Amino acid sequence: MYRAILEGLAYALREGKERTEKRSGVPITQLRVSGGGSQSDAAIQLTADVFGLPTARPHTYETSGLGAAIDAAVGLGLHPDFDTAIGEMTRVERVFEPDTHTHAIYDELFHRVYKRMYGQLQPLYQTLRKITAR
Repeated sequence: MYRAILEGLAYALREGKERTEKRSGVPITQLRVSGGGSQSDAAIQLTADVFGLPTARPHTYETSGLGAAIDAAVGLGLHPDFDTAIGEMTRVERVFEPDTHTHAIYDELFHRVYKRMYGQLQPLYQTLRKITAR
């Protein structure tokens, strides 16, 4: 069940990635993950496999706090600019490479099942809304 939840989240994020690339015209070639889920090697490997991209975990999963510290360091003049502060205050702990066989399976599922699912389930979502709106 947990794996299915992770796969669903990864597919939703991949869909967002593809929309972002289409709108911006800029390809995304690698991923960075942070937060609580990034502590799980299995979750990060799954993400790399779904996206088919190298997926890096930074040295800390508390990246929002790190971002605030970087802002403060630049604001206080401890570093001359953000590029320098980021270079000196961050590092990649580990990069997870996608498994080509697993990615091929996830890719086919993404295109042939996931991307078609919402349209086919939409009538059921409307029924759920009617039932629960009482």
